[in-house]
Amino acid sequence: MNVLVTGGAGYVGSHAARLLTAAGHDVWAYDNLVFGHRAAVAPGRLIEGDLLDKEKLADVLRGKRIDAVMHFAAFAYVGESVTDPAKYYHNNVVGTLSLLDAMLKTDVKRIVFSSTCATYGEPESVPIGETQPQAPVNPYGYTKLVIERALADYARAYGWGYAALRYFNAAGASADGDLGEDHDPETHLIPLVLQVALGRREHITIFGDKLPTPDGSCIRDYVHVDDLASAHISALEKLKPGTELRCNLGTGRGTSVKEVVQACRDVTGHDIPAKVAPPRAGDPPALIADASLARRELGWVPRFTSIKPIVESAWKWHESHPNGFDA
Repeated sequence: MNVLVTGGAGYVGSHAARLLTAAGHDVWAYDNLVFGHRAAVAPGRLIEGDLLDKEKLADVLRGKRIDAVMHFAAFAYVGESVTDPAKYYHNNVVGTLSLLDAMLKTDVKRIVFSSTCATYGEPESVPIGETQPQAPVNPYGYTKLVIERALADYARAYGWGYAALRYFNAAGASADGDLGEDHDPETHLIPLVLQVALGRREHITIFGDKLPTPDGSCIRDYVHVDDLASAHISALEKLKPGTELRCNLGTGRGTSVKEVVQACRDVTGHDIPAKVAPPRAGDPPALIADASLARRELGWVPRFTSIKPIVESAWKWHESHPNGFDA
């Protein structure tokens, strides 16, 4: 297929674009480079543009004879979404509706949407299955839920096929170490811990060590970025008119903050100082996916099921790219 990857110069989008190409698809990355990186895209495959430019999107969809869209482009800082919700609703909702309008105009009827476990808010139980209520507790989660609802309505009204993939904590880097995480500011735990190992931070802060978990620190479900990308490709290849897929993507295995820090010490061989701070407000003690639906519907089985190989891949990237893509 001819596939347009919005946000294709970003972290997950760039990995998905690479795996799509390896699978034989003709791939174009569409990105405004606000957070994406030109160097993360294969030469000659980047189209610079904004989601709000509906006419340019339509021209690209038509000119490249696009069969399907893989939509990653979004602002994704939870804290910022609370302090500046207008920015998030305008980009994540209005921008995505602009993309959907361009798809309508050019008769592109297949889309895989990058959603998030943040649509669930505070979970009723763990592991979290797709039948749990979606009640986001921040604007970022709401913007993703709004688009999930819009896609369901578009699918039923216009005969589209779509997949909304709700993933948990994306982590890791490509096996060859030349594609990885480069955010500014960085908020993900593993890169922050590895920055301590590289001497770029003095210590890592553990928010809470007396939570109702085995070691007192928060537990999260870390899923390798290439596993996420492979799930998107599996979903894309299943789409046909009327298909509606809504799946969690995670390993079903939780890892605590303290376990992540120790794994980084083991992998890097560096002493990584850690300090404890009070828990952050609204930070659930544990978020773990029930991804059995993705296994049934997509045949998706993550290759990385423990934290150490995920950290090893991330360290290979960060050690060789201490300044990210700017190196």
